[in-house]
Amino acid sequence: MVLEENCSVRRILKPITYALAAIYFVVDVAFATVAKPLSSWVAKHLALRNLRVWIRSLRPYPSLALFSVPVIILEPVKPVAAYLAATGQLVSSVVTLVVGEILKLVLVERLFSLTRDKLLKIPAFAWAYGKLQQAKAWLKATEAWRAVQSVSRAARNYVAQLKSSTSAFRHSKSAPR
Repeated sequence: MVLEENCSVRRILKPITYALAAIYFVVDVAFATVAKPLSSWVAKHLALRNLRVWIRSLRPYPSLALFSVPVIILEPVKPVAAYLAATGQLVSSVVTLVVGEILKLVLVERLFSLTRDKLLKIPAFAWAYGKLQQAKAWLKATEAWRAVQSVSRAARNYVAQLKSSTSAFRHSKSAPR
């Protein structure tokens, strides 16, 4: 009887666990689409040459330690945001999640771009990175991802058309008659 209940509980919890893991992964991927361009902008506009030189001079394991710092410090943002949402503080929850995730991903992206070759010399890191790349490839191959991409492209096209028509309207109103 107890064994049957355990099996039922596992059957119920397994899809929930997969769904939570998928949501967690999708949130990271979604924020990464914002973090990558922001990270590139930071790299171009902030003159931190001495810091970049020092980071690039690190050996593989100190690079891993440095790379881990923003993850360790900022990863708890998600449960904190969930707690804030659960206690009815929705605006604080969203702000905490968005700012924390973007900050974490920008820092991680910059550090990874500076230390990638050294990090991939660490066998466990290289293995985990390979698995992450496989997971991203699998996600991008799903029908759901393609549907989201299609809707995203349509939305971008719509916004671009809206901007150009608004610009044309403003131009026509300001032209002398």
